[in-house]
Order: sequence, then C-alpha cells, then structure tokens
Amino acid sequence: MTIKQLQSTILDLKSKNDVTILAHYYQPIEIQEIADHIGDSLGLSRIAKEKTNTEYIIFAGVRFMAETASILNQERHVLIPNPESCCPMAKFLTPEKVLEFKKRYPNNPIIVYVNSTADVKAEADICCTSSNCVEITKYMINKHHCDSVLFGPDANLADYVEQISGIKTIKMPEKGHCIVHSQLTQGDIKGMKAKHPKAKILVHPECKREVRELADIVGSTAHMYKYVESNLNNITEYIIGTELGLLERLKIDFPGNKYTLANEKMICYNMKKHSLELIEYLLNHLDDKNFEVKVPNETAKRALKPIEEMLRH
Repeated sequence: MTIKQLQSTILDLKSKNDVTILAHYYQPIEIQEIADHIGDSLGLSRIAKEKTNTEYIIFAGVRFMAETASILNQERHVLIPNPESCCPMAKFLTPEKVLEFKKRYPNNPIIVYVNSTADVKAEADICCTSSNCVEITKYMINKHHCDSVLFGPDANLADYVEQISGIKTIKMPEKGHCIVHSQLTQGDIKGMKAKHPKAKILVHPECKREVRELADIVGSTAHMYKYVESNLNNITEYIIGTELGLLERLKIDFPGNKYTLANEKMICYNMKKHSLELIEYLLNHLDDKNFEVKVPNETAKRALKPIEEMLRH
C-alpha cells in the first residue's frame, strides 16, 4: 500500500469513528498531512480540550504531550500510536528530585516546563512553555516576593529565562537538556551563515546560549512558524535551528522560501517513532489499552493546578 493509499484509509476510518488526530510539528510530514490539528505540545492539548468533542484523541507526539492532553481531558480516551515515544529531556527530572530541590530551597517557587511528566507537573507551582517562560518567571517573582526560582527540566531554557529577565534560575537538574537542540553549535550556525549570508537564523530557546546569541530570532516552534508566515513579503531564506519536522511543514505551507536545517542531525527519533501503519492499527483497535495514556485522577488533579495557573497569566 502506498503512502497516499494508507492516508486515504486512515481518513476513511477516522470519519467513521469518533476520533480526532493531533500531530506535533516534529512529526513525519505524512502524519502531519492526515492530522486534524498541527501545533506545539501545549497548543495541541488546549485544542483537544477546547476545539474537539470526540471520544477518542490520537496524539502523535511524545508521551508527556499525551499526558498533558489526558490531564486536560480526563473524560476522553487519549491514545499514542507508539507507547515507546518518550522525551529524554523529561526523564532528567523526577518528582523525587523536585522534592529534594524544594527542601533545599523552600522559599523558591517551582516552575516546570510543560516538557515534563505528569508526576513532575503535580509537584510544581506553575508550568510554562518556551513561549511564555520569561513572562511566567517574572509573574512568580512578583507573586512570591523572591529573587530566584526553581526551574526544570531544561537547563538551557532556564538559562534563556535568566539571560532575558535577569532573574536567577536554579536549574533542576543542572544538566537537563534536549538531545536535539543541545547538539547545535556555534560552528554550525557560523558555517551556515557563511554559506547563506542573506538567511535569517531561527533557533529554539532550548539551544545553548552561545547558539542563541548568533540567531536573529529565538522562539518556540509556533513562534518560528508565525515569524515566517508574517514575513512572506520581505524575507525569503531561513536557517532553521530546530527539529526537521518544522522545516518540512514550512516548505509545504510557504514554498516560496528557501529553508536550510542548521544541523542535519536535528532529528528527534522519538518523535519519529510513530507511523501511518500504527495510526491505522489504532483506528481499528480504539479500545486497545496498550496505547491509551491515562493519567490517574489524583495525579491529574494536582498536575492540572500548575497548568491552569499558567493559563491564567
């Protein structure tokens, strides 16, 4: 069966069942093409809550994203095509480590990146995204009348907050990072800039500081997408400093531009563990519990509080 035939089969099955398919920007392009909604992790979870009314949600992303969708949609069935699709960054921080930091720094609010497990979110005071991390940190400093915060699990994002806001971030843990974004180097950016001198450099805040300082724009995947969309008339070339999937999405949506990946190794193999074949299987076996991501009710209640606190500000 060809990709197009498989996509057609999936769309037929989806239309016959009570299913919404969500796909992250980093998904293979053939999965993005059959999704009802494409976006970043929290944006898709909010879409799941606010813009869908189906009993089943298939979330093509890594596990913490499906967990967040489950937290926000406890009455729905959230399914992940490949249960082995996990985020190494999220594994850097455990609830036990959060509690250790809390004991050492009892007066510091705990800010947890949405790229974390449900159990970790349940121990946080507030969550943040790569888009609102600076704003959230300033809010918590004012609310708690302190001069520093506990921040995890991404030390590079914590450093970005510190760099932009001037607020000290105590990193939980000190070396937490995204294995895709952290491999991007100054040499990569300088080399690409020499080859493409007219290109705008867009990188994710999960990159190291020395990389961010060479970029024209530092922002989340959604921010990068919107930047390209809003500059169609005056910018035609970009160096993309995030996962390959966003570049593929940009090529399709804005084909008049030229895009170059900042480092050809910027591929999240955990994100790519999903396939059309697995999605077709799910659509034929919606009640197979091996693929359901269900955050226990008590954990979901506790994890919902820091998410809601973030959404209010």
